[in-house]
Amino acid sequence: MNMEQKSMTALISAFARWYHAEHNDVKIFDDSIAGKILSDDEKRQIAVNMRSGIGFFNPLFSGTEEETLRWIVDNQLSPSPLGRSAWAEKALQTAAKTGVKQYFIVVAGYDTFAYRQSAWASELRIFEMDNLFMSTDKQKRVQGFLDVLPENLTYMPINLAAESLSEKLRSCGTFNKNKLSFYSLLGIAYYLSKENFKTLLYDIADSASNGSTIVFDYPDEHTYMEQAGERAKKQAMMAQGAGEAMLASYSYAEMEQLLSDCEFLIYEHLTPDQITKQFFEEYNIANPQYIMTAFDNTNYCLAVKK
Repeated sequence: MNMEQKSMTALISAFARWYHAEHNDVKIFDDSIAGKILSDDEKRQIAVNMRSGIGFFNPLFSGTEEETLRWIVDNQLSPSPLGRSAWAEKALQTAAKTGVKQYFIVVAGYDTFAYRQSAWASELRIFEMDNLFMSTDKQKRVQGFLDVLPENLTYMPINLAAESLSEKLRSCGTFNKNKLSFYSLLGIAYYLSKENFKTLLYDIADSASNGSTIVFDYPDEHTYMEQAGERAKKQAMMAQGAGEAMLASYSYAEMEQLLSDCEFLIYEHLTPDQITKQFFEEYNIANPQYIMTAFDNTNYCLAVKK
């Protein structure tokens, strides 16, 4: 399997989480497993590719190879996967204390929660949902460092473009519609059309009990306009170059209406400044030479089914 066959966004996200955990004492998000998901060759190849792209990311930058990689990781690669993962898992822990029993990682990619779960997660049934290729690849990687899989984990291959999530769940023996669920949709809203994202939300509403939670990040209405920050523009260009073009962006009012149409109410909404203050501040104080900020045009949303 070569690099071109894999999801580059999933690989780069895992690389960013590994690099951050490996090179920092004060961490925004500590993913102790991401480095085991990736091979040494993948780490080297991604590092080489990123360093060679400094002219695209920051034409005026001057530094050593390691300084170059660190700048790209901290400024371009890490903010999104670190911030949203820290936020989502904090919200999941709160939800678990209030009765959530099922955790769905939709388009799981190389997410590692199930393999480093804390004791509080032991009563959760964890579902990793992704296409068959990614799910199979993920399982092969995990088998390379785990002898026994977590007992509370269910792999659920699904083609969201062709299969209904709610129908898939109804045929799953470990799913219980009467239990409160928590759905993580991180990194999805960018790559689905508005119609397809709405269909996914409808499917979740159809399968989830009242009081269930969804969390997701989404690009605001300025992401593809002149008002967008340079990082956001370059992120969109990089994704498109990897064959994973970003397709949609939303105003707050539009997202609020979309969620309402799908039977969800917004419970928490974070803007970039709020994300930076809440999740990056401690790290930035400890690393004034490596300041990290949330992307200008990305918001986090937690909504609850009515």
